Amino acid sequence: MKTECIADEIQLDERLSRPTPRLVEALARLDGDLIVLGVAGKMGVNLAQQALRASREAGSRRRVLGVARFTDPAARRKLETSGVKTLACDLLDPDAVRTLPRAPLVVFMAGQKFGTEDRPELTWAVNTLTPAHVCRHFADSRIVAFSTGCVYPLVPPAQGPVDESARPDPVGEYGQACLGRERIFEHFSRTQGTRVCLLRLCYAIDLRYGVLHDIAQRVWRGQPVPLSVTHFNMIWQGDANAMALQALQHCTAPPTPLNLTGPWILQTREVALAFGRLLKKDVRWAGPEGPRAYLADARKALERFGGVTVQPAEMIEWTARWVAAGGRSLGKPTHFEVSDGRF
Repeated sequence: MKTECIADEIQLDERLSRPTPRLVEALARLDGDLIVLGVAGKMGVNLAQQALRASREAGSRRRVLGVARFTDPAARRKLETSGVKTLACDLLDPDAVRTLPRAPLVVFMAGQKFGTEDRPELTWAVNTLTPAHVCRHFADSRIVAFSTGCVYPLVPPAQGPVDESARPDPVGEYGQACLGRERIFEHFSRTQGTRVCLLRLCYAIDLRYGVLHDIAQRVWRGQPVPLSVTHFNMIWQGDANAMALQALQHCTAPPTPLNLTGPWILQTREVALAFGRLLKKDVRWAGPEGPRAYLADARKALERFGGVTVQPAEMIEWTARWVAAGGRSLGKPTHFEVSDGRF
């Protein structure tokens, strides 16, 4: 199939930050500034850029503010250049959080996953103390808080994906800490009346990282592809961010959880073979096929937010071209093959 060409990071960032018509309409209906907490992570820079672009298309003079420690100066420069005002802040420090300007619209993206096995106490602190500081300071705001599909149990693929009615049953300390984050938001929502939407995200795709990037890199390098997790969900990062921003309209007290992913379930084996064909490489396998996977049913979010703009075939072709051309990697593997919760 013929797909849009993404030749470099300038084109990639433009595509990832391109607002959808539904997002422009949604932000036109909301008043006030937007503050993105944890903006310097894998998704935050493009989310803030997309929010600013959508606000301008809607005719709004809304300010978009991005908050992080900014250990990577390049992320801060990229945001400032695009018109996002940046503020350096350690969200683990309650005194620092209290100095932040209040805004009616908040997207919370702070969190820790990798390194949990080495520093579990830091994972718990980042994932539970930070939300408490934020909820106290932004008690009157609408807060969209990113969570993860890892709060759900792993399920046999034949059973099908789980929807928001499924009882959380996380495996491992990372998933448990993320459920802790949700419970903190729920507590403050119930006691303060803070309106919150919890987004349980499953595998956002950016050509520089993500489950497709991980599989493609293995195929390109001749490394075996693990089959311990045989199926997975995914969604184009630009679509995930557009839906997250639209979710500001759907914040409630107590919180509303929404699964955030694409409408498909993909097979690890079939995706690897597709990369083998595109990259003209033989595919090798590692280990037996595992019996369970994280699989989420996102029909509620897709119905509310208008579906996706990028299909799996496009993401796979873009990723293959990116990897073959030596496109930059963020060096942050998803560990999609992990099924015991140890990250």
